[in-house]
Amino acid sequence: MYLKFLFRLMLPVLALMPLSGVTPPAHAAEMVGFADARFRPGTIVIKNSEKRLYLVLRGQRAIRYSVAVGKRRKAWTGNALITAKYVKPDWAPSPEVRRDFPHLPTVIRGGAPNNPMGVAAMTLSNGNYAIHGTNRPGSIGRAVSYGCIRMANHDIQDLFQRVSVSTPVIALP
Repeated sequence: MYLKFLFRLMLPVLALMPLSGVTPPAHAAEMVGFADARFRPGTIVIKNSEKRLYLVLRGQRAIRYSVAVGKRRKAWTGNALITAKYVKPDWAPSPEVRRDFPHLPTVIRGGAPNNPMGVAAMTLSNGNYAIHGTNRPGSIGRAVSYGCIRMANHDIQDLFQRVSVSTPVIALP
């Protein structure tokens, strides 16, 4: 009864709130200037120190995404290529993760709420790493992973549609 009363009281207030003023997610991608001639359009550049991923575009522009990067002594730098793209991928913990968290199951199925890969993943040619979504959006903007690059699920969906297998990926300190 009390909840019904509160709902009736709040309904007119909610109806007055303008939808156009809704704040976008804190980690939403944004178009930025990117004047570094070392990187060709179509290249993904990860700046570990900034905790940002850039998709380089033409005209000295890039799409910038906030990401989570490898924790201390786990972040990777260097060159790789995207080797495959997956929607709702299964996840199997690496031997290192398994050592630190022996209670984890052998495999967590794609789409499960506890699957750390989120809604999509792109594997990289440099070993056991990927650029993927996350079931922990609060980790974005931090150095917390075992080397993978985590993105908000809405951001990995956006990047996923913009790049293809063989896209170059360069990770900087």
